[in-house]
Amino acid sequence: MIASISGKIIYKMEKFVVIENNGIGYKVFMAENTLSELNADDEIKIYTYLHIREDLMDLYGFLNSEDKDFFEMLISVSGIGPKGALNILTIAPVKMIQSAILAGDAGILTKVSGIGQKTAAKIVLELKSKIKNTLSEKDMASYAGEDFKKNMDVLDALTTLGYNQTQAREILKQIPAHLSAEEKIKQGLKLLGK
Repeated sequence: MIASISGKIIYKMEKFVVIENNGIGYKVFMAENTLSELNADDEIKIYTYLHIREDLMDLYGFLNSEDKDFFEMLISVSGIGPKGALNILTIAPVKMIQSAILAGDAGILTKVSGIGQKTAAKIVLELKSKIKNTLSEKDMASYAGEDFKKNMDVLDALTTLGYNQTQAREILKQIPAHLSAEEKIKQGLKLLGK
């Protein structure tokens, strides 16, 4: 198994990068929001998951081990493949997705193309206890509550106004956490120049 790769990005496309390490170029599929943070010629280290089927081997890459671990949880759900799991990772930060699952909110997952209400409910059912088992008490407290709902409202508002998920997530990171949802939306629009 290939657990991680360090090297230089020599090629970047919409869904993957090619990372060169010791003269070998590795094609690594990544979530769109992760790819938006990377540029050709960047030196990076990524954590990888090697997916093997009868007819192909694909590498999936992540900037941190938490994203990789959650990706592996997602693909453990019957009916969710690696590409679907990457699409789920694109909709919101991992902590927000995990918060939604812990709260029993399948709605966030239905925003992913190809995932309906039934599949989203299945993901929530199968992953809720797995996520709880991996979190500390402190993490559990930070995942619950109003902040999660506020951030989801802000992401929804910005995407409804025509911004893509990646832009909305990047802007949300720049907005102070103590603001109300309405103030966060206003601040987000200012930052986006509207």
